[in-house]
Amino acid sequence: MQVPVKISAVVDAMELQTDESSAYLNRRTGAIVIISDEEFRAVERGRSLEEYPEWQRENIERAREILEDGEEVYVRLPTRFEIHEWRIMDRFARWIEDERISEELRSAIRGRGAFRMFREAIHRLGVAEEWYEYRERALRRIAVNWCEANGIPFTEE
Repeated sequence: MQVPVKISAVVDAMELQTDESSAYLNRRTGAIVIISDEEFRAVERGRSLEEYPEWQRENIERAREILEDGEEVYVRLPTRFEIHEWRIMDRFARWIEDERISEELRSAIRGRGAFRMFREAIHRLGVAEEWYEYRERALRRIAVNWCEANGIPFTEE
């Protein structure tokens, strides 16, 4: 039987990922680990653990388990690419009822620097709190859908 995972833990792990790391859930234990591309490369190259700092060795061992056990035990969480934060920002901008604010937010996410421009706009326009709540709900929905799609039991807390 699988251990239920807390949705908040899934959301937290999704947010901690970078372009060079991925989060994985151990179906058996419910533990979530974040593994860097470098740690996977260490396993693939067959390098000795002693070549790495002590703090990195445990993650290299987890990377080895992920590669050996595969999807039976470890399931990759939605990546930053799959979460598509820009789309969440666009939906938020369209969700805002005030047409002037909505248009300014949509304008902010066009072109270079979209994330920075959006962040500046939500604060200038006084909708930062609404954005953070909206974003949290969107990430929770993604996490719940991911759990359901992968047959992972979860708790809302």
